[in-house]
Amino acid sequence: MRFTSEQRLDDGVLAREFTLGEIPGTLWTPESAAPLPLILTAHNGGLHRREPRLVARARYCAAHGYAVAAIDAPGHGDRPRCAADDRSRAELRRAMGEGRPAAETEEILESFIGPLVDRAAPEWRTVLDALLALPGIAGPVGYSGWTAVGIELAATEPRIAAAGFFAGGYVPRAQRERARQVGVPLLFLLQWDDEGNPRGRALDLFDAFASTEKTLHANTGGHTGTPWFEVEDGDRFFARHLT
Repeated sequence: MRFTSEQRLDDGVLAREFTLGEIPGTLWTPESAAPLPLILTAHNGGLHRREPRLVARARYCAAHGYAVAAIDAPGHGDRPRCAADDRSRAELRRAMGEGRPAAETEEILESFIGPLVDRAAPEWRTVLDALLALPGIAGPVGYSGWTAVGIELAATEPRIAAAGFFAGGYVPRAQRERARQVGVPLLFLLQWDDEGNPRGRALDLFDAFASTEKTLHANTGGHTGTPWFEVEDGDRFFARHLT
């Protein structure tokens, strides 16, 4: 892991850009003394790690005593674009613009998001290894954000102690099945009027998780309308399980 820049922000949080092989990422750390618990955070669909909502959540968590890390998924953010991914995006936009049946758009999403999860999850494990080798970061480890990758990690990575999922992104069939293997404490956020995520599918996914401690927070509003107080509640959730 090679740090390429650092910036001390006005809330006292240190933001450092890094690269690990071909993977670019950002690590936010507080002024508080080590050792620090760690939260891995990812935007739904693998969007840019500098997406303002993700950065705001990361800075809030770091200011409250966590090391927080985000990376760009393959083909997203600062990563080289993949021609196949671009074709899938264009086909999805056409399908939605033409009002094609939901089953058809789901197959396009399946062909795009499924392989993306398969590529992103191993990278997160590699980054996790490197982060826990840094001085001052000791865990426990939490995960927050992109549901599909989070399911894959929470089901297969024993170092993940708790997870917070945002229900606004498409979850491939493989990860919907894998949800039955997720047993860590879970906080699941659902926007009740999310235009791209049928609430019935999100509720079925919540029901599938094997966690004995799982909490569903549903708020009215569309895809980007998650209220800020859910970030504060998320901090209390992680405090129970990581500190």
